[in-house]
Amino acid sequence: MRYIVILLIFFTFNLSGQDLKVGDTVPDITMEGLNGQIIKLSSLRGKVVLVDFWASWCKPCRKENPEIVKIYEEYQDQEFKNGNGFTVFSVSLDMKHAAWEKAVTADNLTWKYHVSDLKGWDNAAAREYGVSAIPQSYLIDGNGRVIAVNPRGGELEKELRKFRKRGISLFDFLWFSEN
Repeated sequence: MRYIVILLIFFTFNLSGQDLKVGDTVPDITMEGLNGQIIKLSSLRGKVVLVDFWASWCKPCRKENPEIVKIYEEYQDQEFKNGNGFTVFSVSLDMKHAAWEKAVTADNLTWKYHVSDLKGWDNAAAREYGVSAIPQSYLIDGNGRVIAVNPRGGELEKELRKFRKRGISLFDFLWFSEN
């Protein structure tokens, strides 16, 4: 009986926070940016986008930010089979604007797409996406379809390399062989 209860709890609550899977079309996100302007995820159609749920108080998120910055800088102008260019759409689960803005500046998050409704875990996009832990991310193609769930560091770069438009170079071949 105890095992049945444990299984029911496991299947009732999405412990991984990954309601979306590869191939799904992501729901649009419309939220205020750092300067109060309304930003829509759908405005980035045609680009490969990392939808990144994070917060200034989340140590694992902050630890991951330098890797995301490095990948953003390397791939932002690349052409992909299913998108032209790469960017990041950061959804903050912060509750204080000042802390959120300070973290964006401190971590050198230079992309333009930072949004939050400043409701913490009650963030509308996080609820719609089924986010129950952060960092949580979805790599989506130019049509808004998920191509990877929670890609981290080398995994994110591997996915971006896989979808690049140009042919595979010797460097790419060697890189894939090692990973």
